[in-house]
Amino acid sequence: MSCVRYLMHRRLFRHLSKSVCEHRVHGWLRNQSRLIRTSSKAMTIMPAWVIDQYGNNDVLRFTNNASFPIINYPNEVIVKVFAAGLNPIDVSMRGGYGSATMAMKRDPLNIKQTGSEFPLILGRDVSGVIMECGLDVKYFRERDEVWAAIPPWKQGSLAEFVVLSANEISHKPKSISHTQAAAIPYVATTAWSALVNTGGLSKDNCANKRILILGGSGGVGTFAIQMLKAWGAHVTVTCSHNAERFVKGLGADHVVDYTAGPVEEPLSALEKFDLILDNIGGDTERWALGLLKPWTGAKYVTLVTPFLLNTDRLGVADGMLQTAATVATKTIKHLVKGVHYRWGFFAPSGPALDEIGEMVDAGQIRAVVEETFSFSQVPQALEKVEKGHARGKTVVEISKGGS
Repeated sequence: MSCVRYLMHRRLFRHLSKSVCEHRVHGWLRNQSRLIRTSSKAMTIMPAWVIDQYGNNDVLRFTNNASFPIINYPNEVIVKVFAAGLNPIDVSMRGGYGSATMAMKRDPLNIKQTGSEFPLILGRDVSGVIMECGLDVKYFRERDEVWAAIPPWKQGSLAEFVVLSANEISHKPKSISHTQAAAIPYVATTAWSALVNTGGLSKDNCANKRILILGGSGGVGTFAIQMLKAWGAHVTVTCSHNAERFVKGLGADHVVDYTAGPVEEPLSALEKFDLILDNIGGDTERWALGLLKPWTGAKYVTLVTPFLLNTDRLGVADGMLQTAATVATKTIKHLVKGVHYRWGFFAPSGPALDEIGEMVDAGQIRAVVEETFSFSQVPQALEKVEKGHARGKTVVEISKGGS
């Protein structure tokens, strides 16, 4: 009898041990798969529009075999793209603008070979839904609707999926669709960087300040008008006669038509400004800084800088030296006249989009979508952007899940 009990206990122990081991092994495998998986469906390829070399619209190529984005860092998320917004920077990047600087950003140690950025996916704006979160992502969850401005050194949004840092994304405003949301992030964060980070403006100090926007009918200008008006500023804008009603509809207080003659003459007759945002460049600097209030902390912020052109032409090291010398010379030159000269740059920022999203839901900022294209019409959409003269954003609908 004792032998029977011994055999029964031994078999029971072996069965329990086997079950525990299997449970541990399966649990370990589940944990490991959580660490290394790239999506719930274990996808490896996706549809996307790519370029394999720099050039004109002919270099665009549609493929169903683009590499699926991978979470490489614990603070990253994978977003399913519902809509992508196109900007002039996409046309410039298609032609190779800024390629030297972007290559340095992607590969600081210069380990990879020249051309390793290809196939390259364009598209700086995205609105979509989170499909997977890295292990350190706390503020977002899977299936959250989000929007973001994608840094130029990362793969873009003209694809089914994109991977981004949690610091670069924000919850999409609830009051607008994905198509509308894709019209805002890149121009919004560019304007925010120029006006807030560089210009020092905020909703608390902007009331009654006089702001001049040179080139106010473009993407950055149209967003800046709405934001500044929401903060109580007085906004003067230069644009063509055809866009005058459009920018006034966005809230501009005074409009100067640059097609009617040199704009410096009518602008010089106005009261001087606290800040100038320059989206035009060229010889604007020659006369624009004279429109600022001297010795009051007034700032001239230009978004048209030679930084990327210098690095493309001279290389990264020499280009950065040339850029530093140029900006230092101009800063000192104008500082002795009592005004501040600054360069503004795009800066991705989820926290900035948080505040912008609140303004959108409050009805203070509206999305300006001029035309919407399907995913199969990306070449036509980029051609539309390249022609310019748009009064709103060109948006590509990637997924039918976007409203």
